Amino acid sequence: MIDTHTHLYSDQFDDDRAEMIQRALDKGVDKFFLPAIDSETHQKMLLLETEYPDNIFTMMGLHPCSVQPESWERELQIVKNYIDQRPFAAIGEIGIDLYWDKLTLDIQIKAFEQQIDWAIEKDLPIVIHTRESFDETFEVLERKKHPKLRGIFHCFSGNLEQANHAIDLQFILGIGGVVTFKNGKIDQFLKEIPLSKIVLETDSPYLAPVPFRGKRNESAYVELVAGKLVDIYKTDFSEIDRITTENALNLFKI
Repeated sequence: MIDTHTHLYSDQFDDDRAEMIQRALDKGVDKFFLPAIDSETHQKMLLLETEYPDNIFTMMGLHPCSVQPESWERELQIVKNYIDQRPFAAIGEIGIDLYWDKLTLDIQIKAFEQQIDWAIEKDLPIVIHTRESFDETFEVLERKKHPKLRGIFHCFSGNLEQANHAIDLQFILGIGGVVTFKNGKIDQFLKEIPLSKIVLETDSPYLAPVPFRGKRNESAYVELVAGKLVDIYKTDFSEIDRITTENALNLFKI
């Protein structure tokens, strides 16, 4: 299995990071894709990559919640310097978040569009964070349509129409713990989405799946997400594992 979105460098893992990663490896999760947030965590993230070179793959980008008036241009320059110096698996996580801050929408859009341009230039997928912002996110993606523009709608929690819109724009859906929630709703229509358009993720330490909802999430729990997909798609675990793994490897060109 592959966890396509996990913040292994989070402070929440400082006391047991090695053990937590080992638990995931023991469960058969052998690749982890780490999204960037901002310059405060870059070094911690990149250090993990050097410690687990066969298992950990890093992204680079500026999270929309870190797009702040006093620092966003400086933070974007840091991102640009990194992607010009060395390879990354993707540009991410980037996007628009209107849950925490609606006042920064204009600069969130500018940062999002700039990073999309860099992804197209570098021929890299993007990993999108969208919270209460599907309409705004789709508007940007429609404006930026390009044969090389592709990626993941991370932590997808939209409806069927939004899922199909994302797929029409050459994106696949990152499915995590939300699919196990009683009020998550995506389990009600997910079977109408081809498995070829889905990858597994945890977003650990956030959004732990049932029965750990409300507790710290970790990459080993990607098994629980896959288990829910077994129920939804009425197939066996090995098939979910095989297809979602192929999808991730093809997208990230690993």
